Amino acid sequence: MLIAGPCSAESEEQMLKTAQQLKAIKGINVLRAGIWKSRTRPNSFKGVGMVGLQWLDMVKKETGLRTSCEVANAQHAEEAMKYGVDILSISGRATVNPFAMEEIATALKGTAMPVLVNNPVYPDLGLWLGALERLNQADITDLGLINRGFAADEQYPYRSHPRWDHMLQLQEMHPELPILCDAAHIAGRRSLLYPVSQKAVDLGVDGLLFESHVNPAAALSSPQQLMPQELELLINALKTKVRLDGTNHLVEQLDDLSQQMDSMDKALMELLLRRREVSQKISLHQMGDVQESLEVSRWQQELDAWLQRDDYTEMDSNFVKTLMRALQQHRQSPQSGMKSSAVA
Repeated sequence: MLIAGPCSAESEEQMLKTAQQLKAIKGINVLRAGIWKSRTRPNSFKGVGMVGLQWLDMVKKETGLRTSCEVANAQHAEEAMKYGVDILSISGRATVNPFAMEEIATALKGTAMPVLVNNPVYPDLGLWLGALERLNQADITDLGLINRGFAADEQYPYRSHPRWDHMLQLQEMHPELPILCDAAHIAGRRSLLYPVSQKAVDLGVDGLLFESHVNPAAALSSPQQLMPQELELLINALKTKVRLDGTNHLVEQLDDLSQQMDSMDKALMELLLRRREVSQKISLHQMGDVQESLEVSRWQQELDAWLQRDDYTEMDSNFVKTLMRALQQHRQSPQSGMKSSAVA
């Protein structure tokens, strides 16, 4: 399944032109559009609201495309159904809120509405599962998942970290549910759209979501949206792969661990740079032999303390000594005339 459309519905003309061009792309059969935008800051563009639903309905009748929009509360869901939206997606900010999910589930009870549940903003599988369970208890059975990335301390180079491992873990728990990837929200910039999309395809997702606008430069949100012609090129460039049971998950686990290591290495280098700045400040002060002796003694005490820690018992003591020795030399190197003192 390929779902595409503007990040935000902005005008009737924009919606119709975008939809007409997207309909010509093989594989796209659902038009998405942001009607309500849940913004962190109150003065940001928050979407056009109900009038956008009228435009969606008009475009659906003109092009025959099915339509989809994101909802964050029960009122949104009721209004979207009133205007014939075919597929609802639950906002990640609603998924994280059990009270909002209860209200949305109640509003949808007794309908056959297909619902795609975005992952919660934060990487909490319990909240994602809870949202699905609340909808299921309201007899909503046509469900699917969307991985749009998670907020994290270390997201670079993404806007939202994909946390593929979370997606695959939930997929293992509920293999009957289709899962889609919102490549645009994860990537946050054009240069990453293809690799994120290809990665999702390699992992066996059931569909992709894209943001597309006839004039991205004039868009009221997400200027990194692709023009329909650009999106068609990206879709045609994707390489589908046969999914082997279990293999992709193992590869993904290794890839995720590698990404974690990369993040740790980056954080470590940043700490070393900050440490260097402190070391340079120390070097501004003249230090005699007595102070040097105190520094060496202090370093030996630190080394002994590290080696005695319970959580370091599985680490190679030679590695710890080498690392601490290098840090000591790094501490002393800015100070003119001071020789490094290696203590075995």
